Amino acid sequence: MNRAGLSRRRFVGAFAGTAAGMSLPACDSGSPPSDAPTPPAPATTTGPDAPSATPSGPRPLYLGTYTSADGGGEGIGTATYDPVTGRISGGEVIGGVGDPSFLAVHPDGRTLYAVNEREDGAVTAVRPADREVLGSSPTGGSSPCHLSVHPGGRFLLSADYGSGTVAVHRIEASGAPGGRTDLVTHSEPAPGPGQQGPHAHQFITSPDGGHVLAVDLGTDTVYTYRLDEEAGTLTEVSRATARAGTGPRHLTFHPGGRYAYLAGELDDTVTVCAYEPESGRLTIGDPQPTGSDPEAGTNYPAQLVVTGDGRYAYLANRGHNSLARYAVEDDGARLRLLGTVPVGGDFPRHIALSPDGGLLFTANQKSGDVSVFRVDADSGGLSPAGEPFASPVAVCALPL
Repeated sequence: MNRAGLSRRRFVGAFAGTAAGMSLPACDSGSPPSDAPTPPAPATTTGPDAPSATPSGPRPLYLGTYTSADGGGEGIGTATYDPVTGRISGGEVIGGVGDPSFLAVHPDGRTLYAVNEREDGAVTAVRPADREVLGSSPTGGSSPCHLSVHPGGRFLLSADYGSGTVAVHRIEASGAPGGRTDLVTHSEPAPGPGQQGPHAHQFITSPDGGHVLAVDLGTDTVYTYRLDEEAGTLTEVSRATARAGTGPRHLTFHPGGRYAYLAGELDDTVTVCAYEPESGRLTIGDPQPTGSDPEAGTNYPAQLVVTGDGRYAYLANRGHNSLARYAVEDDGARLRLLGTVPVGGDFPRHIALSPDGGLLFTANQKSGDVSVFRVDADSGGLSPAGEPFASPVAVCALPL
């Protein structure tokens, strides 16, 4: 399938019906249990802050889906998982949330946010304790596919794939998204090969908190902004353009804050990037392999996560249906491919580490399930933790 020639919605719909080291050059310029502790927000490294003791008792797991897809879900899926065995239980739904394809949690752990990936895009807040929908707010764009909460807890950041826009919403005292404080369209540079326009795919905060970065698949560019933490407005300070046709999808920071890793959805690559916290400048290095087999069919890298100690990174390969494992070397400046393991499902759209770093979850879109792997802290090795958990059109898994 020619991914570059399809809109995101058509790309999703086509599947919804089925339940060598390289270094970077130097930078030149179920509701949770009532007695459960309040979980921290996931770091922008998408891994736990640091290895920690394994918690006891079941932990909450939230699942994103497409409610408008054939065989899709009915809202945000809720379940629990055993942090020791990885076994997932439950399977109830928080209704009233349309097409919640990506999820994020507030730093205080009390509010869950979801995009509503529809033509008239919106973001919605839910209170997991009683499953109440707190409210929604339009993003001002179409098909939002990613959102994150600024570390200060006062602003919600979202990326609209269809319109190539990024939005900022003020978060109200209740946790609900308030009025939009800014909306920016990625009008430059020109779209990459096969693209009809910009396609914002991710909007996150740098580990130092000084900048917010937007990854755009359509323009092959990562934009760096400063966020005015009073007004909620954005000022562009830098942009880094990947080679034409990369189709950058997700950027994941190393815990050290000086390097990040970029998944190229369209050219099937991973790239090490250098980051300057002072200026917000990102420098994109040379592409390297994902461990896929070109002779076996087209592969679309989806997302990377990095362990809290910064020693290992993992990449979800859609098409190859594997998890690539990398050793992280030179304080984050190098990724060395160690190999791949079968994901145990079909089309791993999203991956996430548990807060203690002991488990890795994959949301498998085409097979409609979530796979769980135990993570060996010493070797970074992955071993399956039981059978996949059925979840309709699983496109996001958020363990807390």
